[in-house]
Amino acid sequence: MEKFSGSKLKLDSFKNKTLLIVDDDDPFRIRLSKAMENKGFLVVSASGVEDAKSKAKSNPPGFAVVDLRLNDGNGLDVVKEVHNLLPDSRVVVLTGYGNIPTAVAAVKAGAIDYIPKPADAEAIEAALLADKNKKAVPPENPMSADRVKWEHIQRVYELCDRNVSETARRLNMHRRTLQRILSKRSPK
Repeated sequence: MEKFSGSKLKLDSFKNKTLLIVDDDDPFRIRLSKAMENKGFLVVSASGVEDAKSKAKSNPPGFAVVDLRLNDGNGLDVVKEVHNLLPDSRVVVLTGYGNIPTAVAAVKAGAIDYIPKPADAEAIEAALLADKNKKAVPPENPMSADRVKWEHIQRVYELCDRNVSETARRLNMHRRTLQRILSKRSPK
């Protein structure tokens, strides 16, 4: 059934080419939908958890790209729903708030990969069609260590409802140090 093209499978080797794209960032979702249609996927898009679950139930997708944080809930609920409807569905989770615990949760929910935003159509296609039996190719432009640290701090800050004192306590960091970090722009 699956034809190999290096470490990437060919879309033609899959019977179900339906791709569910779930993201509440409308311009990004529209651009990604067009790009993935140009790559041969049959795209269905949704902007939230309930809309995505409804569309998945009416037509279980062979592929899905799901943003982790949505306006009406958690993208992992969509991942679980898609995986329950079609266990061999290939799901990729996107997020601007990458960290190890959420990556583990995404994989446990049924995702095959976890990609930090911003992500382009080529990276998403490569993740969706990756050969499970081959090692992943290292990223061309990985985040710097400073950026990873900044992303982690931002994630904890958001989870603490933007409470500086609580965030500093959880990160085992002085409150003033945290305030200085939060006042700066994100590193490249």
